[in-house]
Amino acid sequence: MMSDLLRYLIPLAVLLCSACNTPGPGFRGVEATRITVAGATFDVRVDGARAEAIRLDRQWAPRLDSVAPQGVAAIERVSGCRVRRLGGDAALMTARLDCGQPLAPLPRGNTYDCDVYAITDGLAELTCEGVRY
Repeated sequence: MMSDLLRYLIPLAVLLCSACNTPGPGFRGVEATRITVAGATFDVRVDGARAEAIRLDRQWAPRLDSVAPQGVAAIERVSGCRVRRLGGDAALMTARLDCGQPLAPLPRGNTYDCDVYAITDGLAELTCEGVRY
């Protein structure tokens, strides 16, 4: 009887948690910056040399390699650092940052809509506008 209940509750809990943008344990309490890059929307949190990007759009079942360029561009734009290593999956990406050559970061805690206007040596250059709701 109890195992039947658990059989239904566990998938329900996984389904409910997959639709949220709750930060991972290492990023709780870190303010998110919402950014959209080439149609993919992320909440990006930066803590020192680590970053987390939670994808919020409803793109159907993408693989990491299909949204990683947008995730990397979002993390780099918000953090002001280059992504040295990217892990995770298409919904939640974690990155190690290299801030040795700082980029111009966006002010954190805001919402941005960005377009890719050039890609040079594997790095995307973005134009970003603040979004007001």
